Amino acid sequence: MSATPPDLGPAATEAAASAREWIAAHGALGREFVPPLGINPQGEWVDLLREHRWLCLNWPERYGGRGLSGLEAAAVDAEFTGAGLFRPALGMGESLVGPAIIVHGTDEQKAYFLPRILDGTDRYCQGFSEPDAGSDLASLATRGVIDGDELLITGQKVWTSWYWDATMLFALVRTDPAADRHAGISYVLVPLDRDSAFKPCNGIDLRPLRQITGEAHFAETFLEGARAPLFNVIGGLGNGWKVSKTTLGNERGGSAATQHVRFEIALAKLIALARDRGLTEDPVMRQRLAWAHTQVQLIRYGGLRTLAALIEGGEPGPASSVNKMLWSEYHRAFGELAMDVLGADALVSSPEPSKEASAGGPYRPSRWQSEFLGSRSSTIWGGTAEIQRNIVAERVLGLPREPSI
Repeated sequence: MSATPPDLGPAATEAAASAREWIAAHGALGREFVPPLGINPQGEWVDLLREHRWLCLNWPERYGGRGLSGLEAAAVDAEFTGAGLFRPALGMGESLVGPAIIVHGTDEQKAYFLPRILDGTDRYCQGFSEPDAGSDLASLATRGVIDGDELLITGQKVWTSWYWDATMLFALVRTDPAADRHAGISYVLVPLDRDSAFKPCNGIDLRPLRQITGEAHFAETFLEGARAPLFNVIGGLGNGWKVSKTTLGNERGGSAATQHVRFEIALAKLIALARDRGLTEDPVMRQRLAWAHTQVQLIRYGGLRTLAALIEGGEPGPASSVNKMLWSEYHRAFGELAMDVLGADALVSSPEPSKEASAGGPYRPSRWQSEFLGSRSSTIWGGTAEIQRNIVAERVLGLPREPSI
């Protein structure tokens, strides 16, 4: 069954047909593939996808991708999903670092770093936010000092996700403290050079941050004399702010066409739960579930609008902030709705211990409790809702800048 939406246009329809034909010939190998917990998928299915360029779909063909637009990639993903097949992603290396290298890297950097992302050698975690520079990245204080042909990096990062599976850290580092606060920043790829998730190497110490769910999806990152070759500076010294905008634009807009899918799946499961509990006869609950369905469709169409901007301008641009606000605020409301469907059961945790290595404690939150607890951070990470509103007001609507206090 084709899952391609009918409104994605002729190019996306052609991409979907190509994927459907390939799946018919090769998809059997992927039936038994188990999606990995980390960002390093391996196995015959992954090797086959890599060989036939079904990984890194948006990358140009000369770098191992297919050169697909966001719309075309969304159509391909719909085909894989509709066939019950998992098409793995290569984490932040594929979606954030790779695009930045493709746009801003030298030919030598592209030739070295992109194949290492594609074959899984380099797996990235992000070093942007700092304790005193979260959404306001221009305030970052991590320093990079030139020492021969290397940068010597000292500072602290926080909210480092995928730290347990990464081999590289892509970081914003202040290399010219005398320059304007935007102009003195560089975008650096820092080797972690470690043997385990918690062993500090190359002057880098990763300390897990335990979350309210008991898991530790993020870490504090302490850099004490970490070293990175000057070759690993993307876009040149002092040009990191421009490079970071490419990364952040892809972070906010790259999954725009498929962002709604996980919300559709979660909502369908919640409706089934509400029906089992006899709650769908309640007019107030029916209204809230209908509202949730409407919001998911708004997220879907907002994603298509972001993709249209991608096709026209090459980058998502500030309008992608609208979609970030929409889905993140919906996610928080959906978590609250799930708790209301559970009722008193929302107050009770399962005594079964978690099997995940990053979780701790004697109790394991249920699927819906985790949804609720995790949703509280959606309006914070990737730029707070307040920052997104400022971006939309100033860069989309042309309103005056918010006055400094």
